[in-house]
Amino acid sequence: MDIKAVIFDMDGVVINSEPLGQRANDALFEELKIEVPIAIRASFVGTAPNDNMKRLKDLYDLSLTADDLIDIRSKVYFKLFDEATDLQLMPGFTDFVTVLKNSDIVTILATSSYREKIKRVFNKFPFLNNCFNDVVSGEDFAHTKPDPAIFIEAAKRTGVENGNIIIIEDSTNGIKAAKAAGVYCVAYKTAYGVKQDMSLADCIVTDFSQVLPLLQRIKK
Repeated sequence: MDIKAVIFDMDGVVINSEPLGQRANDALFEELKIEVPIAIRASFVGTAPNDNMKRLKDLYDLSLTADDLIDIRSKVYFKLFDEATDLQLMPGFTDFVTVLKNSDIVTILATSSYREKIKRVFNKFPFLNNCFNDVVSGEDFAHTKPDPAIFIEAAKRTGVENGNIIIIEDSTNGIKAAKAAGVYCVAYKTAYGVKQDMSLADCIVTDFSQVLPLLQRIKK
């Protein structure tokens, strides 16, 4: 397997934003006066806001529309985002993506996040503006992860065969989407955020320093 392209998820893979997302969810649930169990919280990770808010509305028979819920959560999230002092690129990401770019490996960002959030992340971390050949947003799809559509599109944009691509994901939904798209999936496991089932991934890493040697093993 000759790796010619790497597709990255964003939250929990490129930036350590999953805890921030959980804080935004906590604030939303408190405002709505609902108690959401861990299993449902975990199922929200990696999916698009529209899918999550539609589910939340149906599960709790909320009078607000899904669009209303998206607006409320977005305001909460971006307030926390602007105030956050602990947001940073994931350890080792800078060195890893630099090696990929110097090796002419195609890099794509494929995230369930809306374009406004992607824009804010890139503004906060200008280094990212030169990291990717293309960016695919979940906003452009009726359904995102675990639906494979976003990764099918991202793989198409690499211009190489699926057998020459790997996807790096941190969520159960993302891993399911990667495998449904027919692409080798590396699960990135972190010590924070809601626990995710990574059993479907082809392999699991806990740091980007483990991915480069892995690419060499996959290549053989």
